[in-house]
Amino acid sequence: MSLVKRGNVWWDYVWRDGVRHAKSTGTGNRRRAEIIARQFRDELNDIRHRVPQRNPDMTVGALAARFIADGMAKPHALDRLNHLLPFFADLRVCDITPARVREYRQERHREKAIKEATVNRDLSVLRRLLYWAVEEGLLAVNPLTRLHMERERRVKRPVMSLREERLLVAMAPEHLRRIIRCALDTGMRRGEILGERWEDIDFDNRILHVTRSKTPEGEARDIPLTSALYETLLAIRRDQGPVFTYQGDAIKIVKTAWASSLRRAGLRHFRFHDLRHTANTRMMLAGVLQEVRREILGHTSRRSRDMNDRYIQIELPEKRDAIRKLEAWLASQAAALGAEAAQQQGAQPPTTTTQPEKEVPDEKSNDQ
Repeated sequence: MSLVKRGNVWWDYVWRDGVRHAKSTGTGNRRRAEIIARQFRDELNDIRHRVPQRNPDMTVGALAARFIADGMAKPHALDRLNHLLPFFADLRVCDITPARVREYRQERHREKAIKEATVNRDLSVLRRLLYWAVEEGLLAVNPLTRLHMERERRVKRPVMSLREERLLVAMAPEHLRRIIRCALDTGMRRGEILGERWEDIDFDNRILHVTRSKTPEGEARDIPLTSALYETLLAIRRDQGPVFTYQGDAIKIVKTAWASSLRRAGLRHFRFHDLRHTANTRMMLAGVLQEVRREILGHTSRRSRDMNDRYIQIELPEKRDAIRKLEAWLASQAAALGAEAAQQQGAQPPTTTTQPEKEVPDEKSNDQ
């Protein structure tokens, strides 16, 4: 070990690949200088063999920049980072502690009235970022490995009734009506619907192919078309291009049209995603098995699966049977709704016109 004392400080000199490297150990203690020199040589050796260098002093902002540059950040992570970085950006990774996380949680609640589930989503992205740093060799351990997440309350998911559906469709513009029909009859996500192209629809076999989804389970699944959706799409059929358009341009967002339609229909608050829950509920009421519903919805999550699911293969005939059950259930509900409306009209009493009473002259006035 080439340690040279210059003044009161030991220096380490190392040759690597014909290059002389010098580093001050910053100490006059020989034994401590040897430990620092050994670490210095290990670092040079790691660099020589391209071993990732651990850098716990890196800020969270710099780490997030590398995370995004490597293409690891999905849209959900990018959205969560918009909330995380203002608080954590200038903090060193090695300074992240559960106490800091509690401060962040309190800060988020002070800024806005949000649910614990929202903050949990933020922190799950932060934890994923730190796990990525460990995988890349930038950190030895993830300081948030055993981070405690707050318990989340179960969220109420409203289901749209057939009466509410009719009111909404009656008040919605034409381009939104087609999107609503697709959502209710297939259970597809909004992004899947808006990303659908004519090339993905098989009119001969009445099958819609989902090729763009946010989950691996959602992609490459086939959904049989209901008669209503088939007729809707057949009326505007094209050879190629996006299926759902407005004035010739592909539709990217429906937020404004959706909110306006709900307001005009006088309905309670619904999210567009609630149409997906409605489709799932309707198929359940129609007697469609859970495994078949999952395949149609592309909702095969690990949390909802059991060990037997991996041996169950749902084929197209089962899906077609599920759609037939859904159509039969919708027809029965529509008939019941029509009968109820007719009964209410028949129960109203007939309107009769009454003749106004004739004035009776006041006897006292006649006497006068």
